[in-house]
Amino acid sequence: MLLKWLIGMASALALSTTASAQGKATPVTLQSRDRVSIFALVYEAAHPKAVVLLFHQAGSSKAEYATIAPRLVAAGYTALAIDQRSGGSLYGPNETVSRLGRSASFEETKSDLVAALDWAVPQHLPVVLWGSSYSAALVFEVAAEHADQVSAVIAFSPGEYLKKSGAVARAAAHVHVPIYVTSSPDADEVNAARGILSASPAAAKTQFVPKFGVHGSSALIEARDPKGAAENWDHVLAFLAALPKPPE
Repeated sequence: MLLKWLIGMASALALSTTASAQGKATPVTLQSRDRVSIFALVYEAAHPKAVVLLFHQAGSSKAEYATIAPRLVAAGYTALAIDQRSGGSLYGPNETVSRLGRSASFEETKSDLVAALDWAVPQHLPVVLWGSSYSAALVFEVAAEHADQVSAVIAFSPGEYLKKSGAVARAAAHVHVPIYVTSSPDADEVNAARGILSASPAAAKTQFVPKFGVHGSSALIEARDPKGAAENWDHVLAFLAALPKPPE
């Protein structure tokens, strides 16, 4: 019995070490097409099924995904979390904003999402755009404008956050890839997400309305959403698992 226990503990330690190594963040600097340096962290999976591009909410940074990205790696997805030029220190310093000396508009930030996509495409894997709050609006525009490069969209608390009225729904009308939207249980957030999702002609569309939740991707952080994080994780991982697999 002792030998079996020791073998089991050794196996568990090996798995833990491997997961930790895979979930280690590597700093990278992206160059946007308008020549802004975008600071980011790459979390690499050993045999990735897809690349998930993680975009934060207003006043935030790539640190929003410090606990989320390693969980995605453990599920078999390489993740890239960026510091967009519109952000702040909600979860930790935003290096891109610090370097610029200001927080830019949401609309200017779309170039940063495209820079992340430019980084991901050469890896020849399915690319998933993942937005949180205002970036959950921008992912629909990027997906519409780069339809041949995006495999799926995940949007946490999307809304019409852009200056042009109805811009997000108009973009969604050109998004045909699988879409997952969710939000807090707040009725306004739920209806905003539903309106955007209903504009899309995609065959695979999912809206999850949680019993418990908070705004944006924070709904996956147990410290922020202790009652709802586990259920939110179950649903988003199920969506990712159902996506078409890359060819061998």
